[in-house]
Amino acid sequence: MSATPPPANLALPVTDPELAHRLQERLDTVETLLSGHVRARTDYVTEAASHLLDAGGKRFRPLLVLLAAEAGDRPGSDEVLTAACVVEITHLGSLYHDDVMDEADVRRGAPSANARWDNNTAILVGDFLFGRSSELTADLGPDAVRIQAATFTRLVEGQILETIPAPEGTSALEHYLEVVAGKTGSLIATSARYGAMFGGAGKDVEDALAEYGEIVGCAFQLADDIVDIASETGDSGKTPGTDLREGVPTLPVLMAQEDAAGSTDPDDLRLLDLLSRPLSDDAEVDEALRRLRAHPAMDRARAYVQDRAEEAKKHLAVLPAGPVRDALEAFADLVAVRTG
Repeated sequence: MSATPPPANLALPVTDPELAHRLQERLDTVETLLSGHVRARTDYVTEAASHLLDAGGKRFRPLLVLLAAEAGDRPGSDEVLTAACVVEITHLGSLYHDDVMDEADVRRGAPSANARWDNNTAILVGDFLFGRSSELTADLGPDAVRIQAATFTRLVEGQILETIPAPEGTSALEHYLEVVAGKTGSLIATSARYGAMFGGAGKDVEDALAEYGEIVGCAFQLADDIVDIASETGDSGKTPGTDLREGVPTLPVLMAQEDAAGSTDPDDLRLLDLLSRPLSDDAEVDEALRRLRAHPAMDRARAYVQDRAEEAKKHLAVLPAGPVRDALEAFADLVAVRTG
């Protein structure tokens, strides 16, 4: 009798059927717990706090907690499930604040909270979710509280740094990579750390998986930057050139600007002009995409992300061969492939 195929809706490439089904069952439990954790004393706050949760999402961070917990001897513990809720609620809270900062109208295919209600509500609901994640973290003990506090500090600092230019002595690219590490890498690192920690793995595994999570999390975001330019079909989930339209600096854009800086070549000067401002004209967006796709900076960006994915995989050497390590390695490989 053939094995049951693994669930197709997991955000991580888990090919072992037994592992995939265990993860899916626990993720379903986490989903139920999340619905309860975002409830407030009033219907208004509950509705607003449930808004983005109900809109869906890949649940990548809680799934990483659950997968990393498989490296220990108690992967199904209540603490693991609570930790999975902590990281997802923290992530959700950051999205409410992000949408206010970006003046976004849509999130996960639904009106953003600031568009449906207003900025004040969105900000305060984000704060409510951060408070709720802190309550849950307190149940996990003082070490978890310390880790969560440090993670939250890095996440918020990354959000702040995103709003300012690179300080003197720091290149725009270095500044951007620091933003990505804070906004994205920090919480993904903690997701992997929490899984190992509360799943009963040793400290060496916990530290290694945290390093893996930080690196692969940043690489995943940077791969998104490349896909936004390289994709011609919108398969990435957003229209190609979205970042160009919004004037958002991304990895290939910053690398192209570095490469073209000081050049007198008319093509470089034209590209620098296009990349110096938000682009509202469709023809200019198409031109910028065409020029970037043909620019050596795209290969440089791809090589950077692929190197980071390989670096992340090296930290998995502490794990024994098997489906858990295979899944984490496959995710790093997927990150590298997405840049193609």
